[in-house]
Amino acid sequence: MNWDVLFDFSPFAKESDKVLEAFWATIRLSATTGVLSLILGTLLVAMRVSPTPVLRAIGTFYVNTFRNTPLTLILVFCSLGLSDTLKINISDETSVNSFWLAVFGFSAYTAAFVCESLRAGINTVPLGQAEAARAIGLPFTQSLRLVILPQAFRASIAPLGSVLIAMIKNSTVVLVAGYIEAAAQMRQMFEDYGATLPIFLGFAAGFMVLTLPAGLLVSHLSKRLAVIR
Repeated sequence: MNWDVLFDFSPFAKESDKVLEAFWATIRLSATTGVLSLILGTLLVAMRVSPTPVLRAIGTFYVNTFRNTPLTLILVFCSLGLSDTLKINISDETSVNSFWLAVFGFSAYTAAFVCESLRAGINTVPLGQAEAARAIGLPFTQSLRLVILPQAFRASIAPLGSVLIAMIKNSTVVLVAGYIEAAAQMRQMFEDYGATLPIFLGFAAGFMVLTLPAGLLVSHLSKRLAVIR
C-alpha cells in the first residue's frame, strides 16, 4: 500500500482557495436558510394552532407533506421544475440563481421541522396563560405574539438547535439544485485527486468546525434561557 498517496495533503494546498470558498458558500446557504425557515416555521406554527379550521388544515397539510418528502426531491423540483420548466429565475447569473433556488427548497423543507419544534414548545406553555390572555381581551394574534410564542421559543431552543445542526449537515445534498458548496467541492477533489483519506478527513473536520460551535451555543442558551415552571 502506498502510504504517501493515502496521506497526501497536497490537494488542500493546491485547492485551498476553492475549499475556503466552498465552505463560505455552505455558511451563506445555512445562514440564509436558517433565517427564512425560522420565519416560515413561525408562520406555520401560528396556522397549526389557529382557531380557524382552514388555517389549521393548510398548516397541517404543509408540514406533513414536506416532512415526508425527501429533501433531494424538493431541490430537484426547484431546479428542474421552477427553473427549467416554469422558467422562474431569480437572476440571469447562474450561481446567484442556483443559490436562491437551493435556499427556497431548503427553507421550505426545514420550516416544517421548525414548525414542529415550536409546536412542541407551545404545548409546554400552561393552558391557563392563554386563557388569562383571552380574559384580559387579547385577540389570538396578540396572545400568540405576546404570551405564548416568547415562552415557546425559550422552551424550544434545544430542538431548534438540533434542527439547525441537521440543516447544516443536510446542505451536502444541495448540489442537485446546481449550487456548489463544501460537499460538492469534496466530490470534485475526489474526481481530480482520487478518494483519499486526507480529503475526506479535511472536509469532515470543516463540517465539525461549523456544527460543534452551534451545538455548544445551543446547549448554553437552552440552560440559560430555560423556562422555570
